[in-house]
Amino acid sequence: MMVKAVIMDEKAIARAITRIANEIIERNKGVGNIVLVGIKTRGVPFAHRLADKIYEIEGENLQTYTLDITLYRDDLKEISPQPTVNEEFTGDINGRIVVLVDDVIYTGRTVRAALDALIDKGRPNKVQLAVLVDRGHRELPIRPDYIGKNVPTSKTEIIGVEFKEVDGIDEVVIKE
Repeated sequence: MMVKAVIMDEKAIARAITRIANEIIERNKGVGNIVLVGIKTRGVPFAHRLADKIYEIEGENLQTYTLDITLYRDDLKEISPQPTVNEEFTGDINGRIVVLVDDVIYTGRTVRAALDALIDKGRPNKVQLAVLVDRGHRELPIRPDYIGKNVPTSKTEIIGVEFKEVDGIDEVVIKE
């Protein structure tokens, strides 16, 4: 797969995180009852960065959890005949505002699976969705509350989000 274009560099990602963090604070009139839940894999470093930025702005630490949605996916048989789950979610989300965090939203199926997994963990007061990139082509009626960048794509293009924590570099690229 070839990189067609870099659409966000390190500075653009940092600006998007700052903007989303401020939007979360404003929409919820503070952060007292909020937890961040990163969808494994790249939603996790994104959630941690949002928590760091919110701490920088508000001076409050947000609880940040990792959600593994492997067993909730509707394409599970295509992934592996024997999928394994790394159960890392130990937090209490009952009555809390949960901001579900992922790197890219495409069809909406990952978010649907994450919502199923989240509800199995508890009963949040409200669930909001933050994504770094919205590439369109939704198959389910799911819309993010917070978006870093809208990137219209063709169905043959792929958005690649890379974070230093996972990939050693911060950038968002379109691949063909």
